[in-house]
Amino acid sequence: MDEIRNAVITGASRGLGLALARGLAAEGWSLVIDARDADALAAAAASLPAEVTALPGDIADPAHRDALRRAVADLGGPDLLVNNAGTLGASPLPAIADYPVAELRDLFEVNVVAPVALTQLLLPGLRRRGGAVLNITSDAAVEPYEGWGGYGAAKAALEQASNILAAEENVVRVWWVDPGDLRTRMHQQAFPGEDISDRPLPETVVPGFVRLIGERLPSGRYRASELMPTGARS
Repeated sequence: MDEIRNAVITGASRGLGLALARGLAAEGWSLVIDARDADALAAAAASLPAEVTALPGDIADPAHRDALRRAVADLGGPDLLVNNAGTLGASPLPAIADYPVAELRDLFEVNVVAPVALTQLLLPGLRRRGGAVLNITSDAAVEPYEGWGGYGAAKAALEQASNILAAEENVVRVWWVDPGDLRTRMHQQAFPGEDISDRPLPETVVPGFVRLIGERLPSGRYRASELMPTGARS
């Protein structure tokens, strides 16, 4: 594709979102990125070697989602939506029997409702351009880890929504990818006070995502470790 490709990446001020933004920028993509922390987002945008529109805001806010839609439309339309923004929920991780219901509701609002709502907004443009939706998921969506009931249930819901969307869309690719345990702030929140320095940095899995997007692999669930190009596997 010779024309410039446009991606919306949510939660791109740090961690995997920023790593993916850097990876796509290096491939020549124009980006619309967001995060709740305006200062961190501005610093992230300044570090990217590409055309970047940075919009601070909360992905759970309908007005902010519409601003993202308008921003990527101004670039010509979306070729890729990366639903990366999310929240761990209560920390330390509570048992599902003790999960505060109000916090559980907020968790689903951010991790399920918001990405589905943003996808709905961008789908007309994605269909026109033969684009793709990439939802970031977790092994907690499919494995019963103690304490991960809230986050895992939300990610399981996002996975099933992705699975159904993939069955419904004939033109748009729909991927949901488990990046594995990474050295991120969210992962540290899940293990407060513990040393997580043995986890790989988010940048290490970016080649797998770049391959998925560049080769336009079939819709479905993937693990980043399985997507890594042969020369990039550790």
